[in-house]
Amino acid sequence: MKRKLPLLLLMVLSLTACASPALEPVPYRQVSMQDAIQMMKTKTDYVILDVRTPSEYAQGHIPGAILVPNETIGTANIPQLPRKDQLILVYCRSGNRSKQASEKLAQLGYTNVVEFGGINQWPGEIVTD
Repeated sequence: MKRKLPLLLLMVLSLTACASPALEPVPYRQVSMQDAIQMMKTKTDYVILDVRTPSEYAQGHIPGAILVPNETIGTANIPQLPRKDQLILVYCRSGNRSKQASEKLAQLGYTNVVEFGGINQWPGEIVTD
C-alpha cells in the first residue's frame, strides 16, 4: 500500500495540472485613433462611448457618442450598453480613463471593447450640448 500511495498522489496531481483554468474575461483591445476612425467608417453596429464627466461631455464630444462616466462604471450592467457583444469604441480626454473604463467593461463581460485614447487627438468634428 505504501508504494501505491505515491503513485496515486502523482496521478491526482497530473490530472489537476491538466484541468482547464477558470474563464477569464476577454480583455479589451487598444487601437490607434486612425484605426478607430477606420472602424467607424467600415462598421455599422457600434457605440462610441465617452467616459468623461458630464461637464466635459457637454463642452464637446464626438458626434453620436453616448456618455457613461468612468466613475459610474461598477459591478452592475449598464442600461445604455445592453448588448455585451456589441462593438464599443471607448474614449476620454487623454486616454487614461478610457483604459480604466475598458478594463471595467471587460470585467463586466463586454466582449468587444476597443479603447482608442482621448478626444484631445480627435481630428474630426466635435459637437456641444
